[in-house]
Amino acid sequence: MKAYVFPGQGAQFTGMGKDLYDQSEQARALFEQANEILGFRITDIMFSGTEEELKQTSVTQPAIFLHSVILAKVLGDDFQPNMVAGHSLGEFSALVAAGALSFEDGLRLVAARANAMQKACEIQPSTMAAVLGLDDFTVEDICHQISDVVVPANYNCPGQLVISGTVSGVELAMEKLTAAGAKRVLKLNVGGAFHSPLMESARVELEEAIVKTTINSPVCPIYQNIDAKPYTDPEHIKHNLIAQLTGAVRWTQTVKHMLEDGATSFTEVGPGNVLQGLVKKVDRAIPTNSATINA
Repeated sequence: MKAYVFPGQGAQFTGMGKDLYDQSEQARALFEQANEILGFRITDIMFSGTEEELKQTSVTQPAIFLHSVILAKVLGDDFQPNMVAGHSLGEFSALVAAGALSFEDGLRLVAARANAMQKACEIQPSTMAAVLGLDDFTVEDICHQISDVVVPANYNCPGQLVISGTVSGVELAMEKLTAAGAKRVLKLNVGGAFHSPLMESARVELEEAIVKTTINSPVCPIYQNIDAKPYTDPEHIKHNLIAQLTGAVRWTQTVKHMLEDGATSFTEVGPGNVLQGLVKKVDRAIPTNSATINA
């Protein structure tokens, strides 16, 4: 069974999507449609912008979404998923690729999500940190002991968990996690505490947009971040999308569930190959590859 996975924020690079734009008339039309919907030429930033310009949340999220979704559309009949999943933002890409969301609605939701998250980041200084070499339970336990807001946010793969919260909460957790034997604890260069209770204002704002958006049954199950389980019911999908902003990304568990349900290969659709690396950390033997228009 073919599993297709879609990356989230952090996979961006200057020049992303230009090959699609240059080689495919269908891709070119979709990129130009996106420029109109967004009200600015995001393609200029994607193709030739600086790293700093591309790193702005309001640009990064729609840029990665566009690269992933347009690539899936250009693949045409070669895109035949039995199951899909996306890491954080990638969940929206997966839903469009699997036919649950229209291209236009998906892009509008991603833009709304990015702007809402940016605003939430400005309300309170907050951050995230990657914890390497500790088991999940130890990280969860140490976060639970701290009175400031700090929570497990991204279960990326065994031995790699990202925490999220207030600056003081994350820094205290970093000290305790280092003392508990973590191989490395690294503060991330991010704008705020994604996938934590500090995103509540963004969750409320996005909920309003999601409730008004039509979501159809996807062509195959989507394994959603909030609990790593497969869904096809539109109402369940909506509920999980809303909960995702303040809930953890359970990627380790997602990959395990997809494998248990019969996944025999994983294809990453979008910029970079981060998810392939994470899949290999769960099961080194499983075949992984990147989707390409020449495949």
